[in-house]
Parts: sequence; C-alpha cells; structure tokens
Amino acid sequence: MSVRIGANPIAWSNDDLPELGGETALETCLAEAHQAGFAGIEKGNKFPTDPKALKEVLERHGLVFVSGWYGAELRTRSLEAEIAAMQSHFDLLHAMGSAVMVFAETAGTVQGRRNVPVTDRPRMREAEWPGFLDRLGRLGEWMAVRGVRIAFHPHMGTVIENAEEIDRLLEGTPPSVGLLLDTGHLFFAGADPAGIAVRWAARINHVHAKDIRAEVLARVRSERLSFLDAVVSGVFTVPGDGTLDFSTALAPLAKVGYAGWLIVEAEQDPAKAHPLTYARKGYAHLRAVAEQVGFRIT
Repeated sequence: MSVRIGANPIAWSNDDLPELGGETALETCLAEAHQAGFAGIEKGNKFPTDPKALKEVLERHGLVFVSGWYGAELRTRSLEAEIAAMQSHFDLLHAMGSAVMVFAETAGTVQGRRNVPVTDRPRMREAEWPGFLDRLGRLGEWMAVRGVRIAFHPHMGTVIENAEEIDRLLEGTPPSVGLLLDTGHLFFAGADPAGIAVRWAARINHVHAKDIRAEVLARVRSERLSFLDAVVSGVFTVPGDGTLDFSTALAPLAKVGYAGWLIVEAEQDPAKAHPLTYARKGYAHLRAVAEQVGFRIT
C-alpha cells in the first residue's frame, strides 16, 4: 500500500489570521514545500483559483494539488443551497483531480472568533441531527458520483469535534461520507486519534498530521482561550515535535490499505516557528513513522 506526503500552506500563511505570514509570497511557500520533500500541497488563500494558473504555478515547483478546505453550513441550508454555495470550489477541485474535499460544518462556529473561548462552541440540538445527517448523506452521494468525495473534518470550535459526535455522524451517513483524520484536532477535543483510526479506518479518506504541545493545551483549557489564541500560543506543531504517537494513529490505516495523502498541517506563527525548518522536521518524522507501520511512500 502506498501513500503520498503533502503539506498545508498554513504554516507559511495563515488563512484564519492573515497577519501570520501575510508577507510571505506564494512562491516562497511552494519552493520551501518542495525543498522539504513534499509531493503535493493543499490550497491556501494565496493560491490562484483558475485551474490552468494553479497547475502552472504548482508545476514550477514540482508539486501536485491535493485538496482544499470548504466550510459548509448544512445545519442551516438546504441541500440545493449548499451545492450552489460550494459549486465553484467543487469545480476547482474536480478540475485539479482532487479525490476528496476537506469539508467541515461551520454554521455557528467560533473557530475564527478570537474573543470567544473555543470551549464555548455551538452544539447540535437533538432535533437537528436527523435532518443534518440526511442532507449530509445526500450531499456525499451527489459528490461521490461526480468524483470528489467528502473528507469530513471534525474541527475545534464547530459542532462536530469529539469522538461521540464523530461516531454519530458516521453511523448516520453512507460510506460516501468519508472522515478526515486530524490527529491534532482530535486530541485537542479530548478524543484518542488511534481509537478513532481503529474504529473508522474504512471510512478515513484523508489525513492531517499535526502534533500537540501538551503544556500549551493545558493552558488553553485552564485559561479558556479562543481557538485562534491557542494557535498563536503554539498549541499545534509538526509531527515529532509534540506529544502524539503517530505510529498508533497510522497503523490501523496501513492495516486496511489506506492509499491517500498524509498531510503535514500545523498552523503556527511563522515568526516563531520557521516554516521550512518545521516542514523538514515534520516531513522526516511522518515519513519515518509511515514506513515503520508499513506504508510505501511514492
């Protein structure tokens, strides 16, 4: 079984906090991602949105396009309204050959509200679940037949964060709704990434590998910090620089023959965490662990 290792540009330029790496040119990000060893990269806010232009800039740096984030609002939208809202993004991913869309439910999210503790996130009301799961399942089918599958991203600050919510979401939707395994967000939410990987290995169709600084996470919880302040404080880092055991999280995927991307995604302040230095560190650790558990890197 083979996988490819890619990067997310958020280590160079942060989409949620544009002042973090705002001065860093796209060309610098792409050149350094290639230098670090990555085969591909996810979309950031500095990337072209025209497929031809996007392919050209990535090819100059020996990278392929992987996928891109989409914040859905299916809690409050009809299926038809969501499809209309996502159409241009879907078309770009489809044109670029993406197998999955990084998909999060962001209606009511506090992830971008710096004055709101991340613990004060919205919660799905019991009466909302059936309709939400039905619309998500139908959207998953709509996307799958068109060649780009949902990789649902449980994300801090949203209504889908923890293990219980992930279980309910996947139990209530068809296999066309895949799961994005994000090690850092899962641990932040109090879930066990390895446990999620064991339980839902067959549904996992994308991986974000980020590590956690446990001492920072403890302070985030005790001081009730917002998600963005947690990021600025350094709660996330690259694989091998924090507390997580990536071998236990990846081994269940190797066992079922996972053959997608492993993405190093660790949003940090680039003024404190030099992007190329940390990219190289994260790539080296993730590659070593992936090979250790049985993956072949292509």
